[in-house]
Amino acid sequence: MPILDNLEPKEVFHYFEELSQIPRGTFNTKEVSDYCVKFANDRGLEVIQDEINNVIIKKPGTEGYEESDPVIIQGHLDMVCEKTELSDHDFTKDPLDLYVEDGFVKARDTTLGADDGIAVAMALALLDSDDIPHPPLEAIFTVDEEVGMGGAEGIDLSPINGKMLINLDSEDEDTIIAGCAGGLSFRLNLPIGRKSMTGDCLEVVIRGLKGGHSGQEIDQQRGNANKLAGRLLNRLNETMDIALSDIQGGAKDNVIPSSCKFTIVVHDSIKAEVIIENMLNIWKQEFGADEPDLDVIVNKTENAEKSVMTDMDMKKVIFFINNCQNGVYGFSRSLKGLVETSDNLGVVTTEEGKVSFVLLIRSSVSSKLEELKEAFIGWAEFLGGTYELSGAYPAWMYKENSKIRPIVADVFERVYGRKPNISTIHAGLECGLLSGKKPELDCVSIGPKMADIHSVNERLDIASTGRMWNLMKEILKECK
Repeated sequence: MPILDNLEPKEVFHYFEELSQIPRGTFNTKEVSDYCVKFANDRGLEVIQDEINNVIIKKPGTEGYEESDPVIIQGHLDMVCEKTELSDHDFTKDPLDLYVEDGFVKARDTTLGADDGIAVAMALALLDSDDIPHPPLEAIFTVDEEVGMGGAEGIDLSPINGKMLINLDSEDEDTIIAGCAGGLSFRLNLPIGRKSMTGDCLEVVIRGLKGGHSGQEIDQQRGNANKLAGRLLNRLNETMDIALSDIQGGAKDNVIPSSCKFTIVVHDSIKAEVIIENMLNIWKQEFGADEPDLDVIVNKTENAEKSVMTDMDMKKVIFFINNCQNGVYGFSRSLKGLVETSDNLGVVTTEEGKVSFVLLIRSSVSSKLEELKEAFIGWAEFLGGTYELSGAYPAWMYKENSKIRPIVADVFERVYGRKPNISTIHAGLECGLLSGKKPELDCVSIGPKMADIHSVNERLDIASTGRMWNLMKEILKECK
């Protein structure tokens, strides 16, 4: 039975629930792309699906709006796939387990995918409507936004006639986004040698951190499990003899890692456990109520033989994790209080012959992005490693003379009875890539209220979704 049947707006939540039944993690978007194509074909709408699964759907304007300038509605089809440690959810085949609680839609033990499923649901509801006045609509559904924005990078916009674009990938209902940071993914690979060692084997798991979006929530100083692991390893290494076997933390560069696991071999496990317990107490004092579920679990195997890193390679790994930049690197000088430049040590993995670190660097100023990139290149050269750059995307610069922004702002003030905030955002939005392909695009980004996106606590505000739906209908009515 549908879980969201009784929620308003019914048409929006109907499509959101249908999308939630389709596995649609990044790089696994063929099924949801085909769903959108079938939706268009069933309604006789013009549809284009490209070889990487981007979809464009066009709908003529309603009576009286036929000759109006087209309006583009844009969102992405993929979602971040995070789950609790105890969840057995398979994101490649299982539908999301939706439920409603305290005025929010949530997913049990996983991310919800409201980022950006709610955008697709709203666009489908608009395309399916027969009683909403609107100009010609051009819906753009991109893929693989969450890892490098590959869909926006690869899409051909030549079939698009509209110049006004409304991106529905924001989470702050009261804010009209008019610009965003650019970014890139930086991978540092450190080669490691190995030796055999016998002693007490300790598997140490740092867990329970809130995690979250590495752009929008980077200024909240949430704990980064990888960085905490580096700090703990450094304390252990300074205090006693240890050998590091492996370390694994985080799943995606755009997610603040909520857990990290490493394995060490020691000769005095009691001393090691005391150091670990003391560090946990220090962290609890430092974070206070901000990270109430932070915990460290230790599993011990006595007198075990284990393959471990050589001493120098272990020191390099610990040195980098403990000392590399992470978090806010600089605030905007023109928009006070907004993060300008940051990075997130999102992933640490131990592989055959190397340890890899993946960081997402963001900045709204291209020269500062370059500065931080060069700093990490310096790290790689200093430590004798190699590096790879990927997923670079440009900043979306604020446009002084916008046609769509004042329309959205005026309608917002009329609908809500107050002025909206107009700001830029420290996160990647596809408007940068799309306007780079088509410079005449005039973009804004809006969306209903969501919280803790990119984490298992992600939730979508039901009432806010209703208000945003009404706002969208009024905006389209004004675009005659």
